[in-house]
Amino acid sequence: MATVSRTLAGNYPVSDETRARVMAAVESLHYVVNVHAKALSGRVAGPVALVMKDITGPSLAHVAAGVEQEAADRGRLSLVCATHDDPAREDDLVQLMREQHAAAVLLVGSVVPDEAYDRRMIGYAEALNASGSRLVLVGRPAPAPDLPVTVVDYDNRGGAFQATSHLLASGHRRVLFLGGETGLSSGDERRAGHRDALRAHGVDHAEELDTAGTYTRASGYVRTRDALRAGLEFTAVFAASDVVALGALAALREAGLDVPGDVSVVGFDDVPFATDLTPSLTTVRVPYEELGRTAVRMALSRTQAPADDHVVLGTQLVIRRSVRRLDW
Repeated sequence: MATVSRTLAGNYPVSDETRARVMAAVESLHYVVNVHAKALSGRVAGPVALVMKDITGPSLAHVAAGVEQEAADRGRLSLVCATHDDPAREDDLVQLMREQHAAAVLLVGSVVPDEAYDRRMIGYAEALNASGSRLVLVGRPAPAPDLPVTVVDYDNRGGAFQATSHLLASGHRRVLFLGGETGLSSGDERRAGHRDALRAHGVDHAEELDTAGTYTRASGYVRTRDALRAGLEFTAVFAASDVVALGALAALREAGLDVPGDVSVVGFDDVPFATDLTPSLTTVRVPYEELGRTAVRMALSRTQAPADDHVVLGTQLVIRRSVRRLDW
């Protein structure tokens, strides 16, 4: 057993004849190294685990791509898991990753930051740190300062400010805001940025034009359709995600309205289909792949486990053809 171990590990000299005999036996028996045992001995680098609600959404898929690329560049295996928005499943996955000696566990996606969330994140951070791993929160807030946690976020509020400001600077004063769910971290931040821009431009906030809902095409379609049926006056729509904007565009066209001739539309995310729409969609670009890369880089490069690391990546308004400037 010792000779086989030395041969496979390559850390002790063995003769060519012995090595040939060992490798012949390995091939004949289809033997594979027990990676879990090597992890316990500290002889193999642990994987990077990515845990998200849904792996099919275009935004989260780009985060996953960034994680996989950065992990591969660093010689690490990456594992992708979906919770389907089930806290109990998230608990189980984090525990499983501890047992697998993951080097880092990345939790991705917006959340409702209530007391239950805080308790769970504190528990995750402390348990993972005790096992030599690292909790990384991507696009979600840290529950408390001085926790052994890495936070990689992006500027939701600033991006929403840019989007609304662009519409207001183009002469629009009645903007239908298709925001995210109330209480959801990204939704609240984007709503705050929208209202910041209204105040900065001296435009009154119209409560009837400020709507909340899920980040889905159906939600964008229904809210826009209902606003039109209610006779609400607006010359522009700011959708808090590109998928929501897709639903809004469908409702506007169904009503016989031209974009941007009758109504201008701005989205948020800059997912790949935004450039393929007719007209191409003005939107806020979120560096999703860089979020994934940065999360892995910070988690694996940290030198002090207890340190609280926090970085916020910038967002950028991408101007295309879905906004028309109104005559003053």
